[in-house]
Amino acid sequence: MPELSGAGDAGSRERCEACAGSSDRSLSPRALLGRAFSGVLATPAVAVRAVAWLLLWEVAELTCSPAIAFNTTPTDAGIRATCSEIILRQEVLKDGFHRDLLIKVKFGESIEDLQTCRLLIKQYIPTGLFVDPYELASLRERNITEAVMVSENFNIEAPNYLSKESEVLIYARQDSQCIDCFQAFLPVHYRYHRPHSKDGETFIVLNNPDLLMYCDQEFPILKCWAQSEVTAPCALNSKDNCQWNNMKYKSVYKNANLQVPVGLTIHTSLVCSVTLFITILCSTLILVAVFKYGHFSL
Repeated sequence: MPELSGAGDAGSRERCEACAGSSDRSLSPRALLGRAFSGVLATPAVAVRAVAWLLLWEVAELTCSPAIAFNTTPTDAGIRATCSEIILRQEVLKDGFHRDLLIKVKFGESIEDLQTCRLLIKQYIPTGLFVDPYELASLRERNITEAVMVSENFNIEAPNYLSKESEVLIYARQDSQCIDCFQAFLPVHYRYHRPHSKDGETFIVLNNPDLLMYCDQEFPILKCWAQSEVTAPCALNSKDNCQWNNMKYKSVYKNANLQVPVGLTIHTSLVCSVTLFITILCSTLILVAVFKYGHFSL
């Protein structure tokens, strides 16, 4: 009986060490049991004590494991449920040298509580493209889009190799067909490129934009998306600036690649000759018509 009482006390100590994550394995019941039954000098008391310790060890493991799982699982699930992703999709519509850029943004959470928020898209225009500010003004008057050029002193007629990058701010509008979606529209145009020696086409990479959001009141969910603050006009025709949150999002496409046809250098002589011939011919016909049908008074 004293042996059994000692085994119970030692088992209690061993169970506490197991729950505390002790790294000491010198008193492992399994090791003691193996030593008890493998040795020829093992006594029945030692074997009984080893069996008791082994049973208490197993009970301690079963007691500690569910508690650990209960403490960690709800926390991870709560983080996943709160920090959902914002999905951005960038598409280039139409063909030819005049395209339309359509940007759609979908929130992972319902934005019924975010009606006081505004979404601003900062789009970077590469040197191979340009946006016509006069066209944007016309679209604003017709209430088609709300976009404004940030860059100034740039030439829309300049070729690709003489132009600079520009920036456009687009105030996105809520999609009428999707309660938690926004969309923005921007017309873009190709610039002329240098002719190539072999390949008759080139590519323009249109990078994903910056996604900015401003809310009149604070929402805890915004902390999952906000990365930094950016100063920008509060509205299209407003002179006041607001601190917009630069949001992180997941893009459906990494970047938009646009294919642009270009001339070939081997056609330079032919093109110049035909152009010069047509210019001289048209000028001659105009002069003949002027002298034949014109009325001159001295």
